[in-house]
Amino acid sequence: MNDLSGLFAATVAVAGLLTLISIWTPRRLAVKGTALASGVLLLPLAYASLVDLLSRPKPIDLEWWQAHAQEATVLGSQMQEGQGIYVWLQLPDVREPRGYVLPWNRTTAEQLQQAQRQAEQQPGGGGSVRMRLPFEPSLDDREPMFYAQPQPAPPPKDMTSPPPKYYQPPGRDA
Repeated sequence: MNDLSGLFAATVAVAGLLTLISIWTPRRLAVKGTALASGVLLLPLAYASLVDLLSRPKPIDLEWWQAHAQEATVLGSQMQEGQGIYVWLQLPDVREPRGYVLPWNRTTAEQLQQAQRQAEQQPGGGGSVRMRLPFEPSLDDREPMFYAQPQPAPPPKDMTSPPPKYYQPPGRDA
């Protein structure tokens, strides 16, 4: 079951419980009918609102399920001056990427642009940008929030065959 199904099932359960309570109360029939109609109308409204929220980036301050994440890979970004910094993040231990919006901050936007330039300048141009402590509101600016992931170390050389003890020029047998 995905997150939307679980949230909608919880909404249906709460709406059903509230509707049943309002029907069982000793009120007039018109009040009971209004309570039932309100409960029934709540269901499509709740589903539509949940579906709409899925397409919007979440404010980074509201993330509390993944608040313990130490790093995230930035898959994409868009900056709108004065409005926000929109990032598409791949979090560790999460299967699908997620969209977030950071409040507009000029220094954060410059850090992100600089990290993207450094990642593009790496050999092959395929470096990735990482984000440190993505959900921790910190005023500590000693380390940048965004950085280009360092180039990976080359693979180790093949050391299965031992090197010769002495150099033998080609064509000369010892």
